Amino acid sequence: MDAIPGSDAYQDGNVLAGPLSEIFTVDLTAATGRCAGCGSTGPLAELRVYGPAPGLVARCSHCEQVVLRLVRGPQEAWLDLRGAVSLRIPLPDV
Repeated sequence: MDAIPGSDAYQDGNVLAGPLSEIFTVDLTAATGRCAGCGSTGPLAELRVYGPAPGLVARCSHCEQVVLRLVRGPQEAWLDLRGAVSLRIPLPDV
């Protein structure tokens, strides 16, 4: 499921907006994440996303470590964030 580092066949992290909006009510592409591999921080929109099949694999744009994986089935989704130390998610004003 991991995309091959160095491949040119990726899109930026904005491609995650649609699939993640099915799970979360806020736009996570604006969330700031910290890579577990190199410690760099930035919005999820800057990740390099490979896919779509069998799922989406998002790699750090600095060190190419896998930050997250997202697989969507007919009735459920699997989100693996073990490559992220943290996510800072901006919340809308209430």
